[in-house]
Amino acid sequence: MSAVAPEFETDIPTLRRILAESHTIAVVGLSANWHRPSNFAAKYMQEHGYRVIPVNPQYDEVLGERCYKRLLDVPGKIDIVDCFRAASEIPAIVEDAIAIGAKVLWTQLGIVDNAAARRARDAGLEVVMDRCVKIEHARLFGGLNFVGVNTRVISSKRPRHVAN
Repeated sequence: MSAVAPEFETDIPTLRRILAESHTIAVVGLSANWHRPSNFAAKYMQEHGYRVIPVNPQYDEVLGERCYKRLLDVPGKIDIVDCFRAASEIPAIVEDAIAIGAKVLWTQLGIVDNAAARRARDAGLEVVMDRCVKIEHARLFGGLNFVGVNTRVISSKRPRHVAN
């Protein structure tokens, strides 16, 4: 696993905007097994108002949605292509994401391919790498704080240096 190149580091305002403006997520590699991270993340996103489109050749349906064999088979507009696949598969997914006119390429934790990210960005997609869509949504929109997780996004403490 390689590190995310500095040009692909994603700041909080950008993540918040992407998640607020996006409504349809194609989850490539979505598993029907409830204990798999892809299933857990996709179910969370469904429960928070997102349309989740499963993409996995192994299934006909996942989480009550028709499952497509390939990203190119999905009809309609896709905002985010969320990748739960090995880094070696990301370049082909990028080409499909470009072909369907997706807005964002999002790779999950541990999945980094800087060259594929450059290709996606050069084609006009925004890129988020090595982050979990569920964790980021929960962190930025209030889903983590109920279990005592310090998200460091909002604080009741005064800053140490107050501008005059």
